[in-house]
Amino acid sequence: MGTPWRSYGARYRWGGLLTPAIKALLIANAAVFFVQTLLQLLGDAQLYLLFLRELGLVPLLATRGLRIWQPFTYLFLHGGLWHLLINMLVLWMFGSDIERAWGRRRFLTYYLLTGVGAGVLNIVVKMAFYPLGSPPQTVVTIGASGAVYGILLAAALLFPDRQVWVIPFPIMLSMRAYVLIIGAIAFYSSLGAGGDNISHITHLGGMLVGYLYLRRGLYFFGLRNLYSDWRRRRLRRKFEVYQQEHRDEPPRPPQDWVN
Repeated sequence: MGTPWRSYGARYRWGGLLTPAIKALLIANAAVFFVQTLLQLLGDAQLYLLFLRELGLVPLLATRGLRIWQPFTYLFLHGGLWHLLINMLVLWMFGSDIERAWGRRRFLTYYLLTGVGAGVLNIVVKMAFYPLGSPPQTVVTIGASGAVYGILLAAALLFPDRQVWVIPFPIMLSMRAYVLIIGAIAFYSSLGAGGDNISHITHLGGMLVGYLYLRRGLYFFGLRNLYSDWRRRRLRRKFEVYQQEHRDEPPRPPQDWVN
């Protein structure tokens, strides 16, 4: 018997026209990238660097400089045309049917939650495990990859049996297997020092935040059951103690009612 999430797989098909939230995200990312490109064409390197450091994610600036907007704004900046195109292509391919299943508001909430959550996790890890002022704390992180990885995780939960072609290899994998593999790669890559200029912590963070958000009902339901069971056992013990204390008492005579 299939789960409720799997039932969406038979009702919605991949691809199709742009959904409202996907269209809005594509336009927003393209507009910001146009501004980035314009600043580069103007040839003012200092202005472009200032733009990146103010709107990109710099852990040291976000915490010590109180730039609390950075975990949100870094999602709309990209390091080049290919970076932008790949993120937006994956967003469109795997996010369209999720939006159709959830609706625009819930989809946007999830997208921003996973993206911002991935950014916050990036800050926490780099501020906690690296020396103050070291490169991991001062390097700018940009891109929507954290939110995109959250979308991939949601697609694996909603459509676990959908087949995905692993480009450029002639291999077809289920959505569940595909996301497990890229999640394992992100986890393994986050353990090393890196050197490939890719924020694997952000990728892993987007998937982790997405999983916790989508599974939160199960956790709360389990905690609520644990609390209810504890209260039931406590009341039962109290009742058993009361019975033992009053077991040998003689029955009381009936009392007259006074009106």
